[in-house]
Amino acid sequence: MSEKITQELLSRLEERGYKGRIVSTRHLGKLREEIEAQYRQRLFDEEFYHERLTSFTFSPPESLPDARSLIVVAVPQPQIRITFTWDGERVPAMVPPTYLHWRETDRQVEGLLAETLSPQGYRVAQAVLPEKLLAVHSGLGAYGRNNICYVEGMGSFHRPTVVYSDVPCQEDNWQELRMMESCQKCSACLRRCPTGAITAERFLFHAERCITFRNEKPGDVPFPAWLDPSWHNCLVGCLRCQSICPQNDDVLQWVEEGTEFSQEETALLLQGVALDQLPTETVAKLQQSDLVDLLDIIPRNLGVLLNRP
Repeated sequence: MSEKITQELLSRLEERGYKGRIVSTRHLGKLREEIEAQYRQRLFDEEFYHERLTSFTFSPPESLPDARSLIVVAVPQPQIRITFTWDGERVPAMVPPTYLHWRETDRQVEGLLAETLSPQGYRVAQAVLPEKLLAVHSGLGAYGRNNICYVEGMGSFHRPTVVYSDVPCQEDNWQELRMMESCQKCSACLRRCPTGAITAERFLFHAERCITFRNEKPGDVPFPAWLDPSWHNCLVGCLRCQSICPQNDDVLQWVEEGTEFSQEETALLLQGVALDQLPTETVAKLQQSDLVDLLDIIPRNLGVLLNRP
């Protein structure tokens, strides 16, 4: 019976344009050990490890202690173009997939899964786990040389999310990590990355050198001296390695237009004016575009894009 339920579940995801895989929760310990082993081997920079890899919870939540499955889902997402006005000119700034409306996306996925499983007596709960790593282990995706997860038909333009469930895992899709075959003879991302984060010497990239890691930090954290301002290309994150990747050819032009800010609004954002001090119309734009979480880093990152100190 549970096999029929899981097939229905995956079919419903496909109907929405999503893709999913299911793995057993018995791999949670293995997942944690995999990260810890790489840390012990000094493959992670200390700063990156403590900021990004220590907040995961490798056990089911109290609300669902008997979880038996991890449902991994990829939701296609576009680039969003936010437009600012400066010195009388309209200046576009891209936001890569995954950054905006992620809470809404996760809620939609959880809701869809609950809608399918609840009538059968099963429950779901959000997981705090390394989604990209799980997506590759589940066979849903594969790593690129740039260590970004690619899903067939979506390229890297998707948001992975993971949900616990107590539905039995009849067919465990767990597999070893793999890199896309197309990466074996391709070095496009390696050559495009200006910081040297991607190297030929090892598969695991140097995250501490990644522009994304540097421009996601709080706005009062300055960029390191070695990071050339001309390398920045997004309001947050980076698209250099993704935009050159042949696996993104079919999705690269998928850009949705986001909010447009006036000259006055752009000036206020550059000054770092607090949310409760901004005009009501500006606050509404930030909320509608889901940019509120980025408000503290916008002055620094946008300032670089506008070639301002």
